[in-house]
Amino acid sequence: MTDVTAVATGKMPHHLAIIMDGNGRWAKARMLPRLMGHRKGAETVRMVVTECSRLGIAYLTLFAFSAENWSRPTAEVSALMNLLKKYIQSEVPRMMRDNIRFNVIGNRGDLPEEISRELEEAMAFTASNTGLTLTLALSYGSRQEILHAVGRVAADIAAGRLSAESVNEAVFADYLYTAGLPDPDLLVRTSGEMRISNFLLWQLAYAELYFTDINWPDFNRQELLRAIADFQSRERRFGLTGDQIKARS
Repeated sequence: MTDVTAVATGKMPHHLAIIMDGNGRWAKARMLPRLMGHRKGAETVRMVVTECSRLGIAYLTLFAFSAENWSRPTAEVSALMNLLKKYIQSEVPRMMRDNIRFNVIGNRGDLPEEISRELEEAMAFTASNTGLTLTLALSYGSRQEILHAVGRVAADIAAGRLSAESVNEAVFADYLYTAGLPDPDLLVRTSGEMRISNFLLWQLAYAELYFTDINWPDFNRQELLRAIADFQSRERRFGLTGDQIKARS
């Protein structure tokens, strides 16, 4: 059993990123339609957002729909878009109550117009909130993001707005979808898969990785705290030695 008090008083990840995997497997194990798994997963999203806000985590980024997910059956994609629309409509009042700022990264041009409109309105409505920043990665692929950024950098160099010599990590990061967001400290992936699946490849360079066999719909508050406790137990060295870290402390 995770010591909840110890977790709450420990150092929180500044930015938590989650690959929410296992909705379909959860439904299949119960002989239910996949959509039921996605609906149950949306309830887990609500819980995790609430808990992260309560714990004082500043940034939460959820991999909600990948660029590759468009290849899924049309009926499932349509159902997911409808579920996303309902989620945004129902959660904006909660975001306002809990001082949560809503954000989206990814290729929004791929999304249905009505979904894009809902997202834009939610972002505008919550823009002045100062608590947790909740980011949904939608129609998102990290390789695509990096290529898009490289294209923008090349265009700015060609137009004379940027010199090639001035391009460093910080400058390049400003061309990514995540411009303005700090890199994640902790990545959690559910359902037992041990890969990052084209998610935040640049941004996860120094993140701690945590994998669990729990399917996303069953990822409860205790599992979230267990992941954070594991993060708190690690020594983050960023290329330094353990003795150097201790000396700095």
